[in-house]
Amino acid sequence: GLGIGAMFGMFMSSVDWQSNTEEFRAKSTREQMRLTLKDMGSRSYSTAKNFAVVGAIFSGTECLIETYRAKNDMYNGISAGCLTGGALAGGPKAMLFGCGGFAAFSAVIDYW
Repeated sequence: GLGIGAMFGMFMSSVDWQSNTEEFRAKSTREQMRLTLKDMGSRSYSTAKNFAVVGAIFSGTECLIETYRAKNDMYNGISAGCLTGGALAGGPKAMLFGCGGFAAFSAVIDYW
């Protein structure tokens, strides 16, 4: 998750609207490059941490469920997805949507 998160953060930083502001365009090319690279680095690090946490929670939960059930099937991933989505959400409604969304994504990935 760490590597994918870093690449995703770098990509999202490169398509940011920051470069369209008058204040940014008024700076020299060297200063624009410095600011852009600094932003890319901080976003890559932040997104990498988030992806790593989600991946660690999901894989740890899936391993625990698989060990407990003593089976290796798609329901382990669905259950782990539900628990991970619920654990990362804030509030009951968000927990419900997080559980459903992450479980559905896990089911599609496992089925495919």
